[in-house]
Amino acid sequence: MTSTAVPAPIQTFIDATNRADSDAFVAAFTDDAYLNDWGREFHGRDGVRSWDRTDNIGVQSHFALVGIEPGTDPDSYVVTLTVSGNGFNGTGPMTFHLRDGLIASLNIS
Repeated sequence: MTSTAVPAPIQTFIDATNRADSDAFVAAFTDDAYLNDWGREFHGRDGVRSWDRTDNIGVQSHFALVGIEPGTDPDSYVVTLTVSGNGFNGTGPMTFHLRDGLIASLNIS
């Protein structure tokens, strides 16, 4: 993978998950954020908080960064993470779109 620097909101996404800080996790997203987790859609910070509770910090997820590369659109990044915890465990890509220093959308597939 390319040695692209990790943008601050993506680093916050990782760090907040790893320290189980739900408020910091949700604050890394825009008010109108969109999160798609294998076809399950979540909208806004309330949706992100719901996903975090059922699929992320709520199941003690831990992220290890494998790599990051620029996405196909400006301000987009494909981040490969290894996820462990009491929910999904494995390694895979997440596509982030950033806006105004926050995560505007996240697609997990």
